[in-house]
Amino acid sequence: MAKRFPIIETERLILREVTVADAKNMLTYLSDDTVMKHMGLVPFQTDDEVLDEISWYQSIYREGTGIRWGITLKDSNEVIGSCGFLNMLSKHHRADVGYELSKEYWGKGIANEALAAVVKYGFQHYQLERIQALIEPDNFPSQKLVERLGFRKEGLLRHYEFTCGKFDDLIMYSFLKGDLDLI
Repeated sequence: MAKRFPIIETERLILREVTVADAKNMLTYLSDDTVMKHMGLVPFQTDDEVLDEISWYQSIYREGTGIRWGITLKDSNEVIGSCGFLNMLSKHHRADVGYELSKEYWGKGIANEALAAVVKYGFQHYQLERIQALIEPDNFPSQKLVERLGFRKEGLLRHYEFTCGKFDDLIMYSFLKGDLDLI
């Protein structure tokens, strides 16, 4: 029997499982150069690329190595972004967190609300001790977002990833379970 995908509700949002029916909405933001600039991925151009992304969301959940929620506003079932964990290592009680949001919703506190809820969920339901965010040095809005939530900057990981034909430096941020009183 498959485990039931958890739903997270916040003041304005419903974080839920992404399905094939969401592909068209997802293509809107996953094809946006500005949204994709710091994700280490080339902007998507086809429905098939989005379907592959949805398939990846399903596989990390099934394998227990991550979970990715679609972000929706309570008054709409339309997916406007996603947020969740990848590289979950239960042995070490840690996971990476990632997120993206459609550009038209930037600056409205939605990413903050979604990320705070996902972080709390990770500590409460996955027995995580550490959640880490890896952010490109020139992605200042993302750095400000995690810093506002209480993530601490740990340092620069030089040439940490090879994406889009180049090596990328990433800044490591962390949030520990004991920091939960900060959000």
